[in-house]
Amino acid sequence: MHRSRGPASMRRVSNPLTPTMQLATSEPVFIRALRPADIDRLLVLEHRRWTTGQAASAETLLQRIHRWPKLSMGAFGARSGAALASLFLRPATAELVRAAHTWYECAEPRPGEPPAEGSHTLFGISLTSVHPGAVRPMLQHLWLQAVQSGWREVYLGSPMPGLRRAIQRRPDLEACSYAHQRRRGGPVDPQLRYYHRLGFCEIVAVRAGYFPHEESLDHGAVLRHVLPYGHLDGVLRRLPLEVLRQIAAGLYGAGRPAMADDQTARPTTVEAWWL
Repeated sequence: MHRSRGPASMRRVSNPLTPTMQLATSEPVFIRALRPADIDRLLVLEHRRWTTGQAASAETLLQRIHRWPKLSMGAFGARSGAALASLFLRPATAELVRAAHTWYECAEPRPGEPPAEGSHTLFGISLTSVHPGAVRPMLQHLWLQAVQSGWREVYLGSPMPGLRRAIQRRPDLEACSYAHQRRRGGPVDPQLRYYHRLGFCEIVAVRAGYFPHEESLDHGAVLRHVLPYGHLDGVLRRLPLEVLRQIAAGLYGAGRPAMADDQTARPTTVEAWWL
């Protein structure tokens, strides 16, 4: 997942969609849909996490909220009200994502792009977080939303921050070979390993020039996550919301495999805005 003014992917390094959990806090988290009134707090979050060139502008954030209101979500401190994390996605088609040579081709609608009506696919644009307990609850939130809307898979573009160092050690190493290197059941690259443990296990493609990222030598890996039980969405929609929440917690909760630096999820409240 990335940004509009420069890429930003999901964790640990200063790049496109990569939230570094910098500020451990015991404050409970509240997950809800983002609103235009949140822009000022979101800008504070952006500039706490990203450089000036990477941070999304107020205009970009507002456009995303207006275009995809049900796919723009945030985690807020239950006491402070501060924005602790944000997640932006958009409807897409698997064909578009797989054929794209850059993150930018997927992140924003292009002139003449056919609508993704009836598609079961999402593309993760951006994830930003400064709270160690915010990411998994937002994935629970996303799964609940997917059950109601019929989405079955999520793609994202990830940097590979270990690539430059790996090629310095082995100049003949190809980026695709590096992306598929494994250790202890997961990818060697720390960013890909993080996504793998969140369920993004399939490497669809490795693209040169996918987005600007120094440590990745501007390469990006296109990853895919199949949302659990997505093919049963018709059945799941008949279940009580509380049962669905229990399923989501089992799929993406604190009990799932986590990185060594992940912390136990803090108390979380989820607002069911899609019902």
